[in-house]
Parts: sequence; structure tokens; C-alpha cells
Amino acid sequence: MKVLMFGWEFPPHILGGLGTASYGITKGLAAQPDMHITFCLPKPWGDEDKSFMNIIGLSETPIVWRDVNPDYLRERLGTKMDPQLYYDLRDHIYADFNYRLTDDLGCIGFSGRYPENLQDEINNYSIVAGVIARQQEFDIIHAHDWLTYPAGIHAKNVSGKPLVIHVHATDFDRSRGQVNPTVYGIEKDGMDHADCIMCVSELTRQTVINHYHQDPAKCITMHNAVYPLSQDILDMVAERRKQRTNKKEKVVTFLGRITMQKGPEYFVEAAALVLRRTQNIRFCMAGSGDMMNDMINMAAARGIADRFHFPGFMRGKQVYEAFADSDVYVMPSVSEPFGISPLEAMQCGVPSIISKQSGCAEILDKCIKTDYWDINAMADAMYSLCTNESLHEYLKVEGKNEVDQITWEKVGKKIYDVYSQLIH
Repeated sequence: MKVLMFGWEFPPHILGGLGTASYGITKGLAAQPDMHITFCLPKPWGDEDKSFMNIIGLSETPIVWRDVNPDYLRERLGTKMDPQLYYDLRDHIYADFNYRLTDDLGCIGFSGRYPENLQDEINNYSIVAGVIARQQEFDIIHAHDWLTYPAGIHAKNVSGKPLVIHVHATDFDRSRGQVNPTVYGIEKDGMDHADCIMCVSELTRQTVINHYHQDPAKCITMHNAVYPLSQDILDMVAERRKQRTNKKEKVVTFLGRITMQKGPEYFVEAAALVLRRTQNIRFCMAGSGDMMNDMINMAAARGIADRFHFPGFMRGKQVYEAFADSDVYVMPSVSEPFGISPLEAMQCGVPSIISKQSGCAEILDKCIKTDYWDINAMADAMYSLCTNESLHEYLKVEGKNEVDQITWEKVGKKIYDVYSQLIH
């Protein structure tokens, strides 16, 4: 079985959970029999793991323009491509393996990130996706998150193959209900054209059904998972924990984007309540985002700045170093489609507190769940885990045992079965 997959980020260059999930899904799928994956990225950096699939960079894919005046193209194209250009030229795009342009119109440039002209890059991505769909042989199309839905639709129109879209989040999650109509339109268009809509939680599935008016029959829940930690990471975690054995102060950590979706203000408010009871706890807010300065100011206003740390964005090994140095992990998200970070923390033996408004709460039992807005309950949970050694040890051991059973191979098998049904 051959799948043409469209994504926006991939390890080690990730800016959030989308890249982590893309890696896990593709690795889990690759473990299935006779599975061939072609994964498309706007701009590969060259150090991605290609051992189990083929990676195509859209920034490296030449395009050939037919029946269009080259001077007109140069005038319209410039350094970017406006949305209307797609509609003007989509019927004039084709690819030829034996012919490559040698001038600057050979490839379209991509930042590989989330630039200010993101809409332009999404449109350009869709254009090159049509070229790739003519080049590649595949049985099914799989598009991850709203950024790649137009590409999935274009590839479906070119090939006639079934389209699966994977909803990792909706704009209702990202904006706390202040939905961007342009983003909503792209999301709904992708859902309308999809033959199957995979949602990372039942919470997300209900959002898709109720807010995007989709047929429940084509919406399925596909929970995320975690990949086993390497021996190097396990050894590092054990060593850092050993060094902290005699430290009296406890560390409670928030790790994620510091944006309104993640509920960082509730973490700060709960921390302030904990510090009324004890001064023996430090709080770490790791990550970056548009609310970071507000959270620094809030900690100062609550008089707890001396117990708060803001180490900034972390990636790769740094994430596990943060978990190794933590006694408790907290994810107070207001609306979290899934949330992989608690699973990663529990892998490292860190008891976790998660909001009931998160998708991972549907599959995790060996953790503490509170409403995101209930700062008193969240503070009680933080304090209990930092002072009750028996409770801490129980959730440390049982939490790790639970998460170790949630594997990407199981997710890959479920997705493979869905592919088979759609194809046959």
C-alpha cells in the first residue's frame, strides 16, 4: 500500500505537537506490512530520519509552466505567489521527469515555518502538491492539519484517490472560540472533500461534527501515542534524577506554547495559591508564545517571581532534561485536542496533572484531572504530589506503566485498517 502524505513540520525541526505526531504516525505506519510512505514537507532541512519513508521537499520540486507567458509569470510571481495565481494557473501545471527548468521559476521557495505570509505558502504548497500528485504512484492521500488540506484536495482532484485528513486541532481550540473565518473556511473545505476525517480525540470529533457540520459516519477518533524513549534518554533521565535525590525543593513544570489555548494564567494562579502554603516549591514555565511577557508580569504581580523560572522554548533532548528535573508536570489547557506532553512526562516517571478539557484525558487514568479553571483543585493537586510521597510514587510508577502501553505501532495498525477499507 502506498500513501502520499502531506505535513508541515517534522523532527528534529518542530515548533509544536504536530511534528511529533507526524513522526509517530509515519513510524507506526511503516511497521505495517507492505507499507510505502511518501511524506511531503514545505522545506526539509536535510537531517530528518528517512530510514522508513521517502521525504519530498516542496521547495526542491521543480514545476513546469505550460501555455503561460513567462514574462507574465515573472511579473506575477516575484518572491511569492498570490492566492489568485493558483486559480489562474492550476490547469496549466504539470511535471515531466525528463525536463527541469534552469531559471528561477524551477522551484517555489518555502520558509519551512509559520511566516507572516502563511496564506501564500499554503497556496503555493497546494500548487506543488498537484505536481507531486502527477509524479508519484499512490493509493491514498493523507493530509495533516489545516495547512495541508488544500494540498490534499488538489492531489485528490488530480488523482481521484481517496483523501484522509487528520485533524490535530481546530481553530476553535487555538482561539478559544474567536475563530478566524479564513482558517475556518480552509478547515471546513478540507473536511467537506475528505473521504475520512481522523480526529485526535473524541473531544475533537464532536467539534468537527457540531461546528463543521460533518457526517459522523466519516469522522473517527484516532488517539495519539508516544514512542519509546531511547536508552540514551533513559540513562540521562536516571542520572539527573540521581543528582536531585537529596534536593529538598520540588519543581512543578508547565511545558508548551505559552498561548491562551494552553491556559498558562491558570498555572500561575494555582502556583500562587500553593506558595501561600509552602515556599519549598519552584515553578518552571518552559516554552514561548505571545503570552510569555504577560505571565512574567503576572508572576511579579502575585509576588512569586523569585519562585518562577522561564527558560524559553525547548526542543529534542532539552524537553526530557526538563522532565528529568521535574517532580510534577501540569497541563492546564483550556481546549486541548489531545496533548502529547503529559504522556512524555509520564514516560520519564513524572506524575502529571491535566485538564479535563484535553483529549488525552480520554485515555489516561493514572494521573490527576482537574477543570482548567479550577485553580483551587489544581493547587491542591500540586501541593499533594509535592508533599505526599506515597501518592507521588504511585502515580510515578503506574503512570509510566500505563503510557508504555500507548504505542504508535497500535495507532499505525488502526490507520492501516482505515486505509484498507477506503481503498477496497
